[in-house]
Amino acid sequence: MESKPYVFVLFGATGDLARRKLLPGLLHLWQAGLLPSARIVGTSLDEMDLDKFRTLARDAIAEFSTPAPSDEDWAGFADLLRWAPGDGGPEGLASSVHRAESEVGGEPQILHYLSVPPKAALAVVHEIEEAGLAARSRIVMEKPFGTDLASARRLNAALHEVFREDQIFRIDHFLGKEAAQNILALRFANGLFEPIWNRNHIEHVQIDVPETLGLGGRIGFYEQTGAYRDMVVTHLFQVLGFVAMEPPTALAPYAITEEKTKVFRSMLPIEPSDVVRGQYTGYREEPDVADDSDTETFVALRCFVDNWRWAGVPFYLRTGKQLAEGARIISIAFREPPKSMFPEGSGVGAQGPDHLTFDLADHARLSLSFYGKRPGHGMRMDKFSMQFAFNETNDYAALEAYERLIYDAMRGDHTLFTTAEGIEQLWSISQQLLDHPPPVRVYPVGSWGPNAIHQLIAPHAWRLPFERPWREKKE
Repeated sequence: MESKPYVFVLFGATGDLARRKLLPGLLHLWQAGLLPSARIVGTSLDEMDLDKFRTLARDAIAEFSTPAPSDEDWAGFADLLRWAPGDGGPEGLASSVHRAESEVGGEPQILHYLSVPPKAALAVVHEIEEAGLAARSRIVMEKPFGTDLASARRLNAALHEVFREDQIFRIDHFLGKEAAQNILALRFANGLFEPIWNRNHIEHVQIDVPETLGLGGRIGFYEQTGAYRDMVVTHLFQVLGFVAMEPPTALAPYAITEEKTKVFRSMLPIEPSDVVRGQYTGYREEPDVADDSDTETFVALRCFVDNWRWAGVPFYLRTGKQLAEGARIISIAFREPPKSMFPEGSGVGAQGPDHLTFDLADHARLSLSFYGKRPGHGMRMDKFSMQFAFNETNDYAALEAYERLIYDAMRGDHTLFTTAEGIEQLWSISQQLLDHPPPVRVYPVGSWGPNAIHQLIAPHAWRLPFERPWREKKE
């Protein structure tokens, strides 16, 4: 880590994301020795002072931090917290940050984290500029990064008036997960997988992120965006980039980012006929939702990366609210042998192709399924799987996704962040769908989405729900 001290400026410090993820995450980084010399300046438009902010932080950490900190740890972390009243304007912000800088000494790096609604982001950027705090600074932006190509270009142009591209970190917490990064390790550190990671051996790929949660207080936001803008462009396509990228020339941010951007350049425009949009039963009865709302709370699609490695291989993506299970998986379906020597009725092929599955949940896991002989007389086949859970290793001490990404932004490491070019390219291939969206189809709460998803993926089948559950660790 850089030896420079840090001033971390948290905009929206009283909001839900700050309470659930950012304040507990900063505590864990401090406990891990990754914030050796720092101050954390919170600010928001809520009426607050330093004592109240520390109380809010303590309550948030008590609710969301595991394990709970000792009294000694909490006291040490509380000493890092400072408050800048939101009604103080640029001058008040500058005064609070400069005071924090003088406390840590030297020339500290400033990291601005914008945990604010999208419509407030540019106002905060201009406040940072007017406060004279853009130099020697980095800025972390939350999604969405625009809602179409034109708005993304306007947003990036406005950001670039204040910050260079290398100062901007567009965050996607999916890529901060241990299992997502293990895609790179599995592919490029082993001679076993990379030779078969192509159209000759892979039949299709699924990236599936169903959610059981509803929208809660986000309905107003969702009415302006929908599942495609909220989840696919900013999360699922980013994961697809990791799955489909070519080997980078080095394990370095620029090299990895460039290969991921090449994937986005190679993607074919999304055809509306390859998309199923859904809306859960009762959505239109929710507060602040129009009686004829066309907003999708579910989306499934088929897309293609049109290069030599992936030409003709479909990528199936699915996500939605109020579904049967909450999961985050990537499933690689391998092609079946071109000819089988096994007799009819042996069971070969009866349970679908072999799969390599990554579980991106908090306890990261991966599984390789394959056919094997059932013990006993005759040649009867069953589907077996080899499974590995990262928390079963003796030295499992992974950072949570937001913690890792905050730490990477502090170090200036762009590996797990997207670029202006990358996000604009994804909006570009999405424009046809945004201009001509297919109709929404109603689906029951607690289902897997509209029935049309089965026609979309035919003759294949969705990997979720699993036929064989994950093996749970025995205590």
